[in-house]
Amino acid sequence: MFGKILSACVVGVDGRIVETEVDISRGLPAFHIVGLPDSSIRESMERVRAAIRHCGYEFPLQRITVNLAPADLKKEGSAFDLAIAAGILTASGQLPAVDVAETLVIGELSLDGRLRPVPGVLAMVIHAVQQGISTVILPAANAAEASLAGELRIVPIEHLSQLKEAMTGKTQWRHVVHRESQNPTSPANTEDYADVRGQEQAKRALTIAAAGMHNIMLIGPPGTGKTMLMRRLPTILSDLDDDEALEVTKIYSIASLLPDRSGLIRKRPFRSPHHSISLNGLIGGGPIPRPGEISLSHRGVLYLDELPEFPRHVLESLRQPLEDRRVTISRAKASYTFPCDFLLAASMNPCPCGLGYGSADPQRRACTCSPAQIQKYRAKISGPLLDRIDMQVEVPPPGFQAMSSDAPAWSSERMRSQVEIALRVQAERYRHDPGIRFNSELTGSRLHEVCRLTDAAQKLLQESFETLGLSARAYGRILRLARTITDLEGGGPIDAAHVAEAVQYRCLDRAMLLS
Repeated sequence: MFGKILSACVVGVDGRIVETEVDISRGLPAFHIVGLPDSSIRESMERVRAAIRHCGYEFPLQRITVNLAPADLKKEGSAFDLAIAAGILTASGQLPAVDVAETLVIGELSLDGRLRPVPGVLAMVIHAVQQGISTVILPAANAAEASLAGELRIVPIEHLSQLKEAMTGKTQWRHVVHRESQNPTSPANTEDYADVRGQEQAKRALTIAAAGMHNIMLIGPPGTGKTMLMRRLPTILSDLDDDEALEVTKIYSIASLLPDRSGLIRKRPFRSPHHSISLNGLIGGGPIPRPGEISLSHRGVLYLDELPEFPRHVLESLRQPLEDRRVTISRAKASYTFPCDFLLAASMNPCPCGLGYGSADPQRRACTCSPAQIQKYRAKISGPLLDRIDMQVEVPPPGFQAMSSDAPAWSSERMRSQVEIALRVQAERYRHDPGIRFNSELTGSRLHEVCRLTDAAQKLLQESFETLGLSARAYGRILRLARTITDLEGGGPIDAAHVAEAVQYRCLDRAMLLS
């Protein structure tokens, strides 16, 4: 007796179809699962056995062999439970056979036959639609999430006893209403830049960063508002478009971080890991790699507070993802690629004591750090990593007048209105450029086509390049930054004032020159 059911698993951030083949033959009662299953799949034998018995079906007391094909693909998770049960019941004649090429079966079983939701359903169903599968049977709790994948017939069930009706077509497809999901990692919507007194220069820099999705680092003593400024960055970022929202939602589904599995994530992610995070936690990894913080920040913000406190080898691992906007994790039998197109936001103190070496402010305590200590502190962040940060902004302590003033501070609404001006200019400019949404994504010949300078701007950039000893990478980032500064004013040619403002955001390059 033989049965075959299509199921699916997740590899990286993409779904893969898995054929669940069941053979029931004469012999001593036995139950074997082959095809590189992990421990959670091998444990499904007991879940499936108990669920079949509790639903009034008969579990065959014969030799049962389950093969998960392709056999060379490592598989994990509990999403195969329902397919294995369906294969056993089909092979033993207790359920009618289904059109294998048209139906996908996904779900985890409880011992009493109830179905539990599984992670990664969106990625699996998107792949199923691409493969021409028209029907998916899955837990009711995953139905809304699966409906985001496109046009297909969704058959949500809550119990194994409903499987027969689902497979014979008697269960009617339940219409699933799309609801917009709130981002599970963004700060509260009540936060506003109006809460931060003073720091107009930093707010201006953050406006530019949000408008072009440029990497930014704030440098200043403790208590100057660096963390407050950074945590309000999502309030001025644009919402995700449909394609971006689908990418982000799929990643969060795989990571089991969707709050209610009911709709697309529309707000850009904001991730802020602690500096004790491991390399695998940041980049992704594990026996079967899972997305790390840089992938959970895809299309959003990765905020690293107290940047020098992170282990150096962890920070160095960011260099390649920041350039390629994806990360590849290799294992002995396979390689996994995760998207990681994010805005890197970071903050740090100017020195170990935090007061700032060489500060001339008589109202503040003097810095106690020696030049050697400061050099050692800053050396935790390598030059190649700093080169990949477009904006390095000094945040001085706000004065008493700024803190006590009743004058209205820059609000998130005001800053976002400026960002929207630049976004409209970029949307019009890149409407025929696939894969480019922001100025920070410009590369190659397109960079020089878009970032044309006036003669005065060209001369100023040449002087800055030679004086500061900038790298070719820094040169390109200054061009992109100047383009965004110009777009905030509605577009047009890049002049000397725009280049000057872009160059001034390379404060660490100037500091290295002075030292």
